[in-house]
This record gives sequence, structure tokens and C-alpha cells, in this order.
Amino acid sequence: MTLRDARLHAFRADLADARLQGEVTAERFVAGRPARIGVSVVDVRKAPRPDAGVNTQFLYGEEVRVFEEADGWAWVQGEQDGYVGYVPDTSIAGLEPAATHVISVARTFVYPGADLRFPRSGELSMGSAVTIAGSAETRGTHYALLPSGEAVIARHVRPIAELSQDYVTVAEMFLGTPYLWGGSSGFGIDCSALVQLAMRMTGRGVLRDSDMQEKSIGELLDPGADLAGLRRGDLVFWKGHVAIMLDATRIIHASGHTMMVSVEELKPAITRIGYLYGPPTAYRRP
Repeated sequence: MTLRDARLHAFRADLADARLQGEVTAERFVAGRPARIGVSVVDVRKAPRPDAGVNTQFLYGEEVRVFEEADGWAWVQGEQDGYVGYVPDTSIAGLEPAATHVISVARTFVYPGADLRFPRSGELSMGSAVTIAGSAETRGTHYALLPSGEAVIARHVRPIAELSQDYVTVAEMFLGTPYLWGGSSGFGIDCSALVQLAMRMTGRGVLRDSDMQEKSIGELLDPGADLAGLRRGDLVFWKGHVAIMLDATRIIHASGHTMMVSVEELKPAITRIGYLYGPPTAYRRP
């Protein structure tokens, strides 16, 4: 049977995605059912236990395929990036109504009605897909209304088909966001999720983890011994880490050193990171 990365293919000894039949061995194959994430952010775990490690997160409105629901957990695969894992079954929602807009700022609040003075009823990250059913204005502030009657700031959403032009500009919107291992949202994010979410907002889908990105994004680049060949938007990879070139000499990345999304000079960063993890393993141009 073909070797498959279990992060990106749903298979276990007892159950597997029907699309993998003939490629993996399992007692039973199922097609799964389409669904959507119905909570603000949900941790995607390696096993159906609350103490299991978090591999990534799915955002509100993100479409998933559900292969199993048991004992309070759902075994799912994200439709956008193919990531597989376990989420609480209470985070799963239906596909209706269809999403029309996406949150376009790093993070925003949801209000029970069109008034920012109301106590918030929730919060959403950039990349969350929402349905806008109407609009309202209160004291000069414009709101986009959800089917529930809740409201978000109108300037914080955009139509799904409307894309950002520069993924680095999107990444800059996350400056100061806390670093979170496995985090994929505006409330906490890791290095590869910063790349993935920023690129997603420009309409480009890329894989989730840095090792996957190092093998698949764009083209390999030789920046030269003095690194003079680097430019804005290029990616620098280390073992287990990735950073985005902000310009010819600086990087922006979700840094475990500062524990937030930060900007620093590339050459000092190479020295600092190299002390523990070695030199960069690759440079790529998306």
C-alpha cells in the first residue's frame, strides 16, 4: 500500500476515507459527510482526548468532512488544507446558510445586535467565513448582520470573492499576536499558520506545517552567500520554522523567541536560531 501522511489523509486501522480505498488498509471505508465549524476557533487534536496535542485549529465557517462521531468527538478533515484530526462534536454545524463574507481583520467581536455598547456575544478571527444577511447603522457605525441577528463591524468583513493583493501586508496585520503552538487564528498563531492564513486571504491555498510548505510553496531560491538575492515575500525555512521576508533584510514571523508575531533582522535571527536549530534549510519564492 502507498505510504500516506496521516496529517493529510484520514486513515486508521479500523476506519478510513473511502477515497483512499486501494491505497491504505482499514477495516471499513466511509465517504464522510460535509459539515462546517460552528464555533469561533476549535483545536484540532491528535487523538480524541482533551489532553492530546494540538496540531492546528479550524476557524468558524471552515468546511470539513466528518468521518466519525463518537464519545463526544468528531474525526474530521479540513476541506481547505486537508488536515486531519479530532474536534469536539459540539463544534460541528451544518452547511446552511451559505457563507457570503470573510473576516478581514486579525480579530473582531460579535455583538448581540447593531450596537458596539452591547456586551459582546463572541469573537471571530481573520479567515472566518460568515453569512451576512443585512446591514444596520447605529450612531454612525455600520454593522453587518448575521442570520442570528448578531452583528459585526461592517468594515471588518469583505465578500468571499474579494481578495487581498499582498500576503505580506496581511501578515503584518498580525504583529503583536501571541505565539501559540498549533494556533491558526488572530488570537494565537504559529509560524506556518501565519504563512498559510496570510496567503489564504490572497486566494492562495498552501499546506499547514512548515515541513510541508518547504517542499511545496513556490520555487527554491539561492539568495547568495550574502543573502542579497532575497526580496519581500520570500520564505526562509529552518528545521521546524518558517519566516517571511518583510523586505530585503528583515523577516516577519510568529516567533517562539518573542512569543509573538515580530519583525527582526534576518542575519541576527539566523545566528540566534542557528545556536539551537542550525542554519536555514531552504529559501523559497512563492
